[in-house]
Amino acid sequence: MALDLAITGGMVVDGTGNAPQRADVGVKNGRIVELGTLSSSASESIDATGLIVSPGFIDLHTHYDAQAFWDTTLSPSPMHGVTTVFGGNCGFTIAPLTPQDGDYLMRMLARVEGMPLESLQQGVPWNWTTTAEYLDALDGTLLPNAGFLVGHSALRRVVMHDEANEREATPQEIEQMVVLLRAGLSAGGMGFSSTWSPSHNDHTGAPVPSRHASREELLALCSEVRNHAGTTLEFIPAVGEFSREVFELMGDMSAAANRPLNWNLLQVYSQNWELVQHQLAGFDIAAERGGQVLALTLPDTFRLRLNFKSGFILDILEGWDKLMSLPDEEKLTMMSTADGRARMNAMAQGTVGPTRSIGNWGGYILLEIFNEKWKKYEGRIVGEVAQELNVEPWDLLCDIVVDDRLLTVIANQDRGQDRDTWDKRVQVWRDHRAVVGASDAGAHLDMIDSYAFSTTMIARAVREHELMPLEEAVYHLTDRPARLYGLKGRGRIATGWAADITVFDASTIGPGPAQMRFDLPGGSGRVYGESIGVEHVIVNGVPAVRNNVALGSRPGTLLRSGRDTETVTAQ
Repeated sequence: MALDLAITGGMVVDGTGNAPQRADVGVKNGRIVELGTLSSSASESIDATGLIVSPGFIDLHTHYDAQAFWDTTLSPSPMHGVTTVFGGNCGFTIAPLTPQDGDYLMRMLARVEGMPLESLQQGVPWNWTTTAEYLDALDGTLLPNAGFLVGHSALRRVVMHDEANEREATPQEIEQMVVLLRAGLSAGGMGFSSTWSPSHNDHTGAPVPSRHASREELLALCSEVRNHAGTTLEFIPAVGEFSREVFELMGDMSAAANRPLNWNLLQVYSQNWELVQHQLAGFDIAAERGGQVLALTLPDTFRLRLNFKSGFILDILEGWDKLMSLPDEEKLTMMSTADGRARMNAMAQGTVGPTRSIGNWGGYILLEIFNEKWKKYEGRIVGEVAQELNVEPWDLLCDIVVDDRLLTVIANQDRGQDRDTWDKRVQVWRDHRAVVGASDAGAHLDMIDSYAFSTTMIARAVREHELMPLEEAVYHLTDRPARLYGLKGRGRIATGWAADITVFDASTIGPGPAQMRFDLPGGSGRVYGESIGVEHVIVNGVPAVRNNVALGSRPGTLLRSGRDTETVTAQ
C-alpha cells in the first residue's frame, strides 16, 4: 500500500501523556495507518529529524464565524499548530438570521467582539437564513477543522427582533427559540452558547440580547441540547468573583442538558490564587446539582490592547457603556473639553468593585501611538510620562488620544510572567475542574494576541520554567479538549485516527512578535503574530501550513455534532 504522506525521523508525542518515542508516521486517505517503522513508500515525505510530531492543537473558544468568509485559513491559529477550532461562543453567532436583523448582528459584533464593521459589511455575504445554510456555506472551504455552536443572541433576534434587547421572552417565544435551536443542532451545530456577562454590550450601549434572558429561558434551551448527540454547552455568566447562585445556575444548565458546560474565562496569577480556588469550587457546587461545570483557562496573561475607538473593556466602567457607543466625533469632543474629561473620569473613579482598576490611567503602557507629536512616548507608562510633564495621567492620556483620533493603544503591564504565576497555572491545568483554551481568536482583532496560547504554553511552562514535561503540555492542548467535546478520532497520534498533526522544534517553539497587519476587508487592521518553531501543520493528512505560510490546500472538515462527535454527558 503506497502512503500519501510519511513523516519520518521525529519524536512522536501522541497526546495521551505518554513519553515521547522515536517513530515514523504513515498517512493514507486522511488517516494515520502506520506508526513506528513504515512498511510502505509515500508519494510525499516530511523529514522530522530533531523535531516533535504531535497531534494538532485544539482551540475550544474562538470567534472565527465571520472571518471564515474572508480568510479561509482562519489565521493566525494554524500558524501556531492549531488544526481544530470551535466558533460560535458567547452566544454570538451569525446564524440563524433574518434580513432585518443582519445589520444589528454586524454592529453588535463590531462592538462586543471587536470586528471592524467595514470588514463585516464587505467580507461576509449574509445570504443565509438557517444555521444549516450557514454551515453548508463554509463546508469544504476551510484550512483547519471547524465546528460552530448555536448562539443565544442570534436565536433571540430572529424570534423577538428589537424586543430581544428590551425584555424577557414569553413562553411562546421561548418555544420558538427552542425550535430554532433544534434545527441548528440537527444540522450539526456543536451545542448551545450564551452570555450574561456585563461586559457584553451592543453598539447602542445596551446589553446584548442574551443578557435579557430569564433563568427559565436558559434552562429550556439547555434541555433541548440533551436531545442531540455529540453536543455541549458554553456560557459566560459574570465578571469577577462568581456568587453561589451563578454556580448553581450553571450546574442546573449542565444538568438540564446532561452535557458538560465550560465557562470563560479563568485568569490565573500568583496574586489571585484565592479567587482561582473560589472559581474552581464552582465545579463542586454544580456537581451537587447534577451538572459538570469546568473553567476554561488561558495559559498566559490575557493581555488587553485597549483603545477609545472600540471602547471594549473600558465600557465596563460605570456609565461608560453609553459613552463608548457614541460616534467618534462626540467622543473626541468630550475628551477635548475640561468638563467632558471631568465627567468621564468621575464615572470611572466612581466605579465600585474589581473593575474600578480599569480606570487606573497612570498604570497603562502607551503601547502604540500614531501621532508624531507623542510618538516618542510609545512604550512608556502613562503615569511616568505625566509626572515628567507635570500633568495628570488622565489629562495626558486624553491629549494623546484626541491627537490620535481615538486610535492610541494602551495596555496593562504584564504581571503574569513570573515563575510563581506559571507554577500556579500548571496546577490549574492539572485540576480536573479546568480545561485549557480561551484564545478568543477571531475577536477583538485590535486588542489581543491570545491566538498564540498553544506556542506560549509550551515555550513558557515547558522550556523556560521547566514546570511540566512536554508530553503533558501536549495532552492539555490535544487529547484533553478533544475528549471534553467528544471529537471522534481526533486529538491523538494513533493508527486509525485523523492525521491532524503538528511538527515543531521543542527547543525554539514560541510566539513571534505581535504587530498590526492591515489585511482585513475595507483595509482594517488586526493584531497578528506568527509562531517560532512550528515547521509543519497537517490537517486530515494534507500539508496545510509550512513555516507560517498557508499552503493552497483547504482540507479542514466542517465538524457536525453527532457525525463527528460522540456524546459526553455531565453525569
